[in-house]
Formats: sequence, structure tokens, C-alpha cells
Amino acid sequence: MMEYLNRAHHMNLFRFTAKYEGSKMKKIILALMVCSIVLSSSAFAEDFLGAPVPKGKVSLQTDARLEMTTPLTHDEIVKYYKEALKEHEDIKFRNWKNSTYIEDDGRLKWHSITITKNETPASIIIAKDNWTWIIGTLVLRYIAVFMVLMILLLGMSLSGKIISYLVQKADKAKQKTAA
Repeated sequence: MMEYLNRAHHMNLFRFTAKYEGSKMKKIILALMVCSIVLSSSAFAEDFLGAPVPKGKVSLQTDARLEMTTPLTHDEIVKYYKEALKEHEDIKFRNWKNSTYIEDDGRLKWHSITITKNETPASIIIAKDNWTWIIGTLVLRYIAVFMVLMILLLGMSLSGKIISYLVQKADKAKQKTAA
């Protein structure tokens, strides 16, 4: 029974391809290829690690970093990124002396976008999150928590000694006045 169904399926497939063989089939295949090329190139040309990229010249691109220059001014680039990233709530824009630093504190694949100021053409650097930075931040926080706890312990120990000394002194004064 299965062999019969397999033969019937192949026969129907053969009839379909035979029916559309020739110019119609070539046109369909060509149209599908053109659509896939156009859609895939436009999807990958405007972002890097999910971060939007304005038009410009790429000078360095690796798996973790994109460096490029663009003829746009610094203010135009910042406006572009504010518009493109407005739906993300964990984005922070930091305006520094020589650059604007856009940082993602959420779960996006990229970590930062740096836009230089006072350069023509302006340069943009998009960097990926890396484990060195993540682990380093966690280690610093871990150490900082224990430093704060040690300071609190020393403060409480010191205040406990002072309070104990004052209570003992007050008890001795009461004993002297009672005697």
C-alpha cells in the first residue's frame, strides 16, 4: 500500500513539473530567487547584531565589532538612533565631551554604540557584549558588597565596644553612689 502511495505521489509531482516546465517554471524560479536576494540583502544591510546602522562606509567589521564612518553630522546620527531605539526601554544615551555613548542595559546582542563628535566624517562604533566585561562587572560588585559588609561590621563592633564601655562606666558610678 505504501509503495502505491509513494508512486502516486511521485506521479503527481512529475505531472506538476511537466505541466509547468519551460518558460513558466523558469519565470517562477527567477522571481523567487530575485525576491529572496532583495529581501535578504535589505534585511542584513541596515543592522549589525540587531543594532540599526545608518548609511556609511564600513572600515572594520568582525563578529563582535563594527566600525564605520558616515557623512551625517553627530546630531543627525544621535537623532537617527533616538528614533530607531525609542521602543527599547533599557537604552541609555550618555553625552560625553568627545563622543555620545549609547548603552544597552537589557538583553540585546550589542552592548554599546559610540558616536564621535567634532569629526568629519563622523565615526560610529558598535560593540557586542563580551563575557570579560560581564564577569568583570560581577566580580567588582561581589567585592564591593563584601567591602560594605566589612565596614558595617567594623562600625558595629566599634559602636558595641563604646556602648559597652559607657554602660560599664555607668554601672561603676551607680555602685559608688550606692555604697
